[in-house]
Amino acid sequence: MAHPPAEALELLADERTALEEIASSPSLSYRAVREARGLLLAADGVANSVIAERLEVSRSTVLEWRQHFVEHGVEWVGKVRPGRGRKPTISQARIEEMVHDTLHARPDDGSTHWSVRSMARHAGLSKSTVQKIWNARGIKPHLFETFKLSNDKRFEEKLKDVVELYLNPPPDSVVLSVDEKSQIQALNRTQPSLPMKPGRAGTMTHDYKRHGTTTLFAALNVFTGVLLFKCMPRHRNGEFLKFLRLIDRSVTKTKKVHLIVD
Repeated sequence: MAHPPAEALELLADERTALEEIASSPSLSYRAVREARGLLLAADGVANSVIAERLEVSRSTVLEWRQHFVEHGVEWVGKVRPGRGRKPTISQARIEEMVHDTLHARPDDGSTHWSVRSMARHAGLSKSTVQKIWNARGIKPHLFETFKLSNDKRFEEKLKDVVELYLNPPPDSVVLSVDEKSQIQALNRTQPSLPMKPGRAGTMTHDYKRHGTTTLFAALNVFTGVLLFKCMPRHRNGEFLKFLRLIDRSVTKTKKVHLIVD
């Protein structure tokens, strides 16, 4: 179902920054976080009915958010008129305690992270309440991001050298980024593919023949975009030396060659 485009809510730069801080806050009330998200969507031109569906509120609530923001600005976000609105059944302190435990504690059963069910039992809240609070704050205990820090004492020095090569290469030089990929399967389709034609996509057979594996060595000229490559049957230092000799033969003798190698 198509939704009619909505007139985008006009925001100043400082207003958008303030709303983004509220929308990502781990400590503010769920009401404020949800309303800030709705106003940001409205500023992006998202239809009011779509905002209501995403945030699980009524369309009239979205219209009220927009009207209150126009009249009162960011200070009104998350607030209700005295005596109005549903009385909260879960205190803010209890919500903050649940969020803190999610981020800084682990389940007693030895699990690596909290699930909605385990946190609901731990905090004495319903599963839907835990899920809503996590969604409002962008908390996803089941996801992990990886990182790797170099222990090389000369890492910063080497990093500067590489960046300097990319940005300010020496005169009369060639800068090549070199890498290799081993154990590539050499596959070939059992029958020739058919080309694309009007009204029909290109086709290929679902099955293929195996021709063992190969190792790809490649060197990219970072300024011209020209790629020099060679496939070899094995992945040893001898094959890499052969590829270096290929580079030496392919580059003009008057130029100095700089290799950036993993």
